[in-house]
Amino acid sequence: MAFLRKLTPMALPVAVLSWLGLLVCMLLRASPSAAAQWGTPPDWLILTVQALFAAGLFLHERSRPDRLRGTEFVALMRQLLVWPGALAAVCVVLHLAERLLASYVPARSAVLLNAFYVINLGLFVYFLARTCYTWRSLVFFRAQPRTRQEWRWFEILLGVALMFRLLSGDSIPWVVLPVLLALAGLGVYLSAHQQWIAYLNRRQKWEVVFLQLAILGVMAVFVVYFLSLQRDPQLAGPLAQHAFLVLTSFFAGFYAVMGFLVTLFNLPTAGVFEQKREEILSMQRLSQLIQKGQSEKEVYSLLFDSAVQTMEADAAWLDLGSEGSAPSLAFQVDTETREGICRLLADYNIGHIEYLNNDLPNSAGFRALELPYGSLIVMPLRSSKHHYGTLYLLKETRQGFDRENLSLLHIFTSQTVLSIENLRLLEESLQTERVKEELKIASIVQESLIPKTLPADSWFEIRWHSLPAREVGGDFYDFLQLSASRIAIIIGDVSGKGTTAAFHVAQMKGIFHSLMLLDQPAKGQPLQPSKFMAMANQALSHCLERSSFITASFYIVDYKERGFAFARAGHCHTLYYNAITEETFYFQTEGLGLGIIRDASYEKRIKNMYYDYNPGDVMVMYTDGIVEARNAQDEEYGEDRLRKLLERSHYLEAEEIKQSIIRDLEQFSRGLPPFDDQTLLVIKFKNAQPVA
Repeated sequence: MAFLRKLTPMALPVAVLSWLGLLVCMLLRASPSAAAQWGTPPDWLILTVQALFAAGLFLHERSRPDRLRGTEFVALMRQLLVWPGALAAVCVVLHLAERLLASYVPARSAVLLNAFYVINLGLFVYFLARTCYTWRSLVFFRAQPRTRQEWRWFEILLGVALMFRLLSGDSIPWVVLPVLLALAGLGVYLSAHQQWIAYLNRRQKWEVVFLQLAILGVMAVFVVYFLSLQRDPQLAGPLAQHAFLVLTSFFAGFYAVMGFLVTLFNLPTAGVFEQKREEILSMQRLSQLIQKGQSEKEVYSLLFDSAVQTMEADAAWLDLGSEGSAPSLAFQVDTETREGICRLLADYNIGHIEYLNNDLPNSAGFRALELPYGSLIVMPLRSSKHHYGTLYLLKETRQGFDRENLSLLHIFTSQTVLSIENLRLLEESLQTERVKEELKIASIVQESLIPKTLPADSWFEIRWHSLPAREVGGDFYDFLQLSASRIAIIIGDVSGKGTTAAFHVAQMKGIFHSLMLLDQPAKGQPLQPSKFMAMANQALSHCLERSSFITASFYIVDYKERGFAFARAGHCHTLYYNAITEETFYFQTEGLGLGIIRDASYEKRIKNMYYDYNPGDVMVMYTDGIVEARNAQDEEYGEDRLRKLLERSHYLEAEEIKQSIIRDLEQFSRGLPPFDDQTLLVIKFKNAQPVA
């Protein structure tokens, strides 16, 4: 591998010079007069320069930065198709032009044929190189180190086999056939590692299928062209040229076919995976939004919208009990249908219990109603003391719901009932002086938990800003110097407000400091961010109410390695400015809030991420009160506005960047009180980094 890296800078010049040498050799052999004057190049020379051209071009493509950006798989496929599509058109046009000119200038037809042949050969090898390394980017996506190492050896062995095939003559030696078959089998094994397909939705999968077919079509245009010239008496090159091109195109097309098949056979399950993912996201989104509800009406509306969207209901309504303060909500259902179903359920005395019917047309009572629906779910909203209302969901198809839908809907309604009760209890408790005193005490406790001194060293600058929306907020942040070259940073948001939030902030701070004692890099046991999140989730599961959760982002910055590892548990995406690429972007990482799932499966929801920082880079961490701040028109401040502000101010010092964000936020809100707690951390890595 080190030898290949040394050859990389020379790859493109070698490829260009080799192609020019191939063109000269082919034209000399095609022109008898030139061959008589300069001599006829032997077959071995033509095959050698072609081998150098192909090897140089493949090495050049191998050395280029990975073209895959994040999860933009469709864009990568489109990018691959743009150039090959144009090259295929050029190939066809040149071939037709050569044939047309040959009919008018017969004496020059051999020269034209071979000139166009060499041009098309160069275009085809370039296309194959682009194709092969596009597949490598896709196979490497989230691949294990073992898979990457296996691919590299496969790549080297395949290159050696193809070069041997090029230089071995017209026929394939029997010794090479088992090697090629073994390489094909290894290719099948490696091609199964295409985890990127799981990140496509149904529309994207169909788009990828058509793009892969188009790429195969482009490759077929080239192959047909070369096969049509294979026995042309005017072609000056040896037959081994065609055998090499056909064999190379086989392996390049092989991955296109495998990717096409894997994508195609995943299509039937795409809808199921998307539905499950949407259910998880809806549950997390509902949990987060319900905690921010300012009134019972908002909470009911959030429940109704989330249930209709997640269950893909064709019609729905929410009837609230006498204790509810909001009017009933309805979606695509008429009054007659509602009254008929409610009356029938009341007759059967099942109007206030969980009920699932997936065959309405064949149910005796519902058949008489002649409903245009086939499935029904009834989900009551009740606690041990009160009945708050009933949610009804309908689908046109039979067997439209299942028991899993019923369980998920039960979680939605339970969360809603808990939030409604908390709102009412909070409203009642705030009327007493005792609660006001508790809030005052909680505020003092929370203030004592905020770090009073910030880390200050030669590697970075850090500034902070914190503004609670009420007496006591749920935002928190902390720092811990792990060693001379490593520091841990955490920022988070506890659901809810008041004394409970302050208590959970204290718990989280204690968990943070306790778990960091397990970080022992000197013994080869550094604490990974994802492991920290999993252990924190386990600890919180014993003391966090079922209706509560915590979002957090956790970073370990290593100055010696000039990078940081981090994990996100449902918190706001961190904003980052890269001083080398001059790009401003958000780290789009996965992660579920702490306390939402309280078993061992939570660890699968958290991923480690790694990033190498550069001098001058800027990192902005914040809570949702920043981007969700509202103005008089009820518009949100938004992530896009924050990103554009950092684009304009990244060159400033950390304190100045922080002040510019606060000023812009105040100008946007125009004096309105904060909608939620606002916490902001600005970290800027110094332009002059000392030796760690």
